[in-house]
Amino acid sequence: MNLALIASLLGACLFFGMLLFSEVGRRIGIARLTRDPEGLAKGAGAAEAAVFGLLGLIIAFTFSGAASRFEGRRHLITAEANAIGTAYLRIDLLPDDSQGELRELFRRYVNVRSVVYLDMKDQNATKVKLSEAEVLQRDIWTKALAACRRQEAPAQAAMLLLPALNEMIDITTTRAIATQNHPPLVVFLLLGALSLVGALLVGYDTSPNKDRSWLHMVVFAAIISLAVFVIVDLEFPRLGLIRIDAADQVLIELRKSMH
Repeated sequence: MNLALIASLLGACLFFGMLLFSEVGRRIGIARLTRDPEGLAKGAGAAEAAVFGLLGLIIAFTFSGAASRFEGRRHLITAEANAIGTAYLRIDLLPDDSQGELRELFRRYVNVRSVVYLDMKDQNATKVKLSEAEVLQRDIWTKALAACRRQEAPAQAAMLLLPALNEMIDITTTRAIATQNHPPLVVFLLLGALSLVGALLVGYDTSPNKDRSWLHMVVFAAIISLAVFVIVDLEFPRLGLIRIDAADQVLIELRKSMH
């Protein structure tokens, strides 16, 4: 089951759950009015303001964080392409007979890195690609180090190429960690709980109306559910509807430039 379907089901469950809680809140309000014709409880505005204020804060916090992480992951792809491109260009500093093999390893490496995260639904395939990339990293580093130690290699070769290779390798770890960087589960549980409580209060406040206020109930539930859906989708940009696959094009273009 893909994430888009899971997120849609969660959004739908939250939507209908909020409608249910709105109806429960309305019936609680009606029961209160039946016992006390004077009206609903007075002075509850402060409590309601606190609930809706916290709900708005949590939505803003999670949405902002998800959007920031989404953009961060896109920028990391560009940063990796730049790091690889810089290291590839600095191969020119090595002796001529060492360059051909290293360039071929770089081409294979970029081929792997450009597709390593394309199919995150298949975790086994992703792990295989990551392992293949690690093997190529070790080969590139070993051969580059050996070439830099040759007597005919210029002194600046090691000073310029090895740090570039180190940056190229380090950023793969940064990208791997970025794919696992999400808010704690308790944040999403709190968001869901506050949404349901908010719906309960909406139903309670509209209970004096003779007829159900479907407009308020449905619009409130739909907006909150849609916001939660978008937040979850942004958190997993390789699995849902909102994706960063297009950002991989920069690695594909880099591979094409490696003649």
